[in-house]
Amino acid sequence: MTNPTAVPEPGPRGAATTHAAAGPDTDVVGIAPDPAAAEGILADAPAEDIFGEDVHTKAKDLISRYPQSRSALLPMLHLVQSVQGYVSQEGIAFCGRQLGLSDAEVSAVATFYTMYKRRPCGEHLVSVCTNTLCAALGGDRIYRTLQEHLGEDGKPLGHEETVGEPGEPGSLTVEHAECLAACDLGPVLQVNYEYFDNQTPEKAVALVDALRAGKKPAPTRGAPLSDFKGAELQLAGFFPEDEATYRGDVDGPSAAVETLRGAALAQDRGWVAPAAQDVPLPTLPPKDGEKK
Repeated sequence: MTNPTAVPEPGPRGAATTHAAAGPDTDVVGIAPDPAAAEGILADAPAEDIFGEDVHTKAKDLISRYPQSRSALLPMLHLVQSVQGYVSQEGIAFCGRQLGLSDAEVSAVATFYTMYKRRPCGEHLVSVCTNTLCAALGGDRIYRTLQEHLGEDGKPLGHEETVGEPGEPGSLTVEHAECLAACDLGPVLQVNYEYFDNQTPEKAVALVDALRAGKKPAPTRGAPLSDFKGAELQLAGFFPEDEATYRGDVDGPSAAVETLRGAALAQDRGWVAPAAQDVPLPTLPPKDGEKK
């Protein structure tokens, strides 16, 4: 075993490039990918509260549902997105003020989960599954087809980029997504987190064209299609109070025939899982140095 040194010594494979901290004369805003966001970060004044009284009321409602207020952060971020269509720096500050958290604590959560968007989204969010099984069944081809179909000036639309003016009718944000948990119906995509199963490039193009034209095609299963902000309000935990409206706007069948095929076969053939039994744990031999 080597003896540690008081001062770390360089190893045999030194870095090709080193980076120093920005000096006082560095134009941080100028070199930032998003100068507007950099200006907000550097500003001494706290971010403005741009949310109305109804949003503050909903925020208090969310907090009341949890024994610890900070537990409401995830639905609170969805609430912010239901208003703005993304999580802005003002949204970060709003959540922090409501929950007694620092902007850094809120940002750490907002940047960890992919469902929280840091750029304005379109009226609809189209998520194409490109994980292993869907990719093998054609998901990659569907995603590339939509990129080229929705791109402009010969440039394919990029991941989490928007065609049209964000938030305006007919605008779409497209992303490639990891597993959407519908392998039995792949390749799949989602619009505002509602499923469109057994897709092909042709079906996907027809779907986005209908969305851009202001239509809302019925998902393969689940609730009727809303817009992205409406879906975010539901994810925040707010639903229509009227039972009939709730059943019509939110509730919907989520199981498909393919999903239930195994259960149906088991029922028809009388298959049952064996009952759980208490099995004694095996006796392990003693480790070296241990007493028997």
